[in-house]
Amino acid sequence: MNRVLASIAQFCATDLVSANLSTCLSLIKEGASRKAAIIFFPEASDYIASHKTQILEYAQPLSGTFLSDIRNAAKTYNIWVSIGIHEKAEDGNKPYNSNILINNSGDIVQVYRKLHLFKVDIDDGPRLSESFHIAEGSKIASPVSSPVGKLGLAICYDVRFPELSSALRRLGAHGITYPSVFTEKTGAAHWDILLRARAIETQTYIYAAAQIGNHNSKRSSYGNSMIVDPWGTIIAKCSSTLEPTIATAEINLEYLELVRKQLPVFNSKRADIFIENNY
Repeated sequence: MNRVLASIAQFCATDLVSANLSTCLSLIKEGASRKAAIIFFPEASDYIASHKTQILEYAQPLSGTFLSDIRNAAKTYNIWVSIGIHEKAEDGNKPYNSNILINNSGDIVQVYRKLHLFKVDIDDGPRLSESFHIAEGSKIASPVSSPVGKLGLAICYDVRFPELSSALRRLGAHGITYPSVFTEKTGAAHWDILLRARAIETQTYIYAAAQIGNHNSKRSSYGNSMIVDPWGTIIAKCSSTLEPTIATAEINLEYLELVRKQLPVFNSKRADIFIENNY
């Protein structure tokens, strides 16, 4: 079957892990009620820390209770789930910023650890350096077969690096995830443009679930969660409400193949120049 429904979730996580989990479980149920085959959650859906010490203190392993409850919900409601969490490192040091893909049997089928860690220092704007508290990933996660075709995993700041999305396309991706916690200033300037550009370049569906609103007195997020089709058209977008919400769109892999056939961009790529010479 080449046409299925996909949902993206949007909410405002805080440092209350149990409350964030409850929100996620409710949104999974809502996605299933809309007949979505898969639902995408934002980056850091488990928590947004109010204090630096919480980043390490609250991180859980993949076997932790937060992800276990999400996996159980995926199985209960027969829906795939992509969700961003802080993954506790085995050495107990800085956690990873991870994107976890769970199938409708509740199994973890792929884990991606964010490669590009966010750094920004804008006058009269945010000043953040993710690497102070988060460990960087070391490899691309191979796209996984899912109800929406082969799905490649990325996270937030990765959207600024087209090398990753191009690599995922070369590995067979039909869709790419960008779960995010975009700042309001960078989001207003760049969010839509970056997502549509990655969709157009790679001729894939882009799934960008994002956090919205004030997480604490020091941090707020842009929202505007969306799904973009392979032509660069926004086909689903969450409203600006601060309440937890989802948006749903039909994913049509026949349309994706038509776009690729009519505009065969990847057939024209000069791999002999760019890839072989590491450009």
